[in-house]
Amino acid sequence: MHQKPEWHNEGRDWPNREASRFIEVGDLRWHVQEMGAGPILLLVHGTGSATHSWRDLAPLLAEDFTVIAPDLPGHGFTGNPKDDEGLSLPGMAASLSALLNTMGVTPDLVLGHSAGAAILARMCLDHCIAPRALISENGALLPLRGMAGHWFAPAARFFATHPLIPKFFAWRAGIAGGVQDLVDSTGSRLDQRGVDLYRRLVVSPGHVAAAIGMMANWDLDALERDLPRLTTPLVMLVAERDSTVSPAEARRVRAVLPSVEVETIPALGHLAHEEEPATVAALIRGIAGRFGVLGPQ
Repeated sequence: MHQKPEWHNEGRDWPNREASRFIEVGDLRWHVQEMGAGPILLLVHGTGSATHSWRDLAPLLAEDFTVIAPDLPGHGFTGNPKDDEGLSLPGMAASLSALLNTMGVTPDLVLGHSAGAAILARMCLDHCIAPRALISENGALLPLRGMAGHWFAPAARFFATHPLIPKFFAWRAGIAGGVQDLVDSTGSRLDQRGVDLYRRLVVSPGHVAAAIGMMANWDLDALERDLPRLTTPLVMLVAERDSTVSPAEARRVRAVLPSVEVETIPALGHLAHEEEPATVAALIRGIAGRFGVLGPQ
């Protein structure tokens, strides 16, 4: 088992630490942050991230919502699932549903970033949650196309079966500029604090192993087949400088689900909510108002 980030060490000054708690659900120990009051808004981060990603956005949203933000299985300070199925899309969706049931909460609005949007779409399709709307921020909802799609999963599975690979990536992240280059490749520009928090995670082989395992077990073919029967209103926030999930993906989703709404976020990248949290918060409030979660904005 690879070394994971430790709460008393890497989490010693974790963003919004005062909102953190740990919840046991079956064999999994979840790290969850909860803050604010009002309609329940669930935030789900993407592959390789954690609750630090919402460090500035969550307090802004907590002015209007009860914000719930977990670390996904194997990520950040949440424990590892017992097998690889727990890192798959259906496995993540089922685990997160079990967490919400244990907490006794029913989200009124949900927002998923990148792969987090796919998890929430799966939960809506499987009738695990019934929010007023699903917000996808730079969401990865459809399988990759072309050579990237052909090689992505086999490469990730190869990495996942070689125990030295996470250690190598964690070592590489510790080299000066390694994490900065990774962040820059998303099309976003983060401050030093943001880069340092990612570095704190990716120098941990355990966190890296979970991200690789998630990619190795990720299959969006079933989601693509099922997406046309999604009845939850889907709003896609698409950052025009996103170089991780192409803005053109929104057109592919619209071809599958014509009812989708698309809003463009100018001049920002894949981590738009970290670059300009106030801008993204305003968009979320506007969507919440349109769907009756909040009063008219």
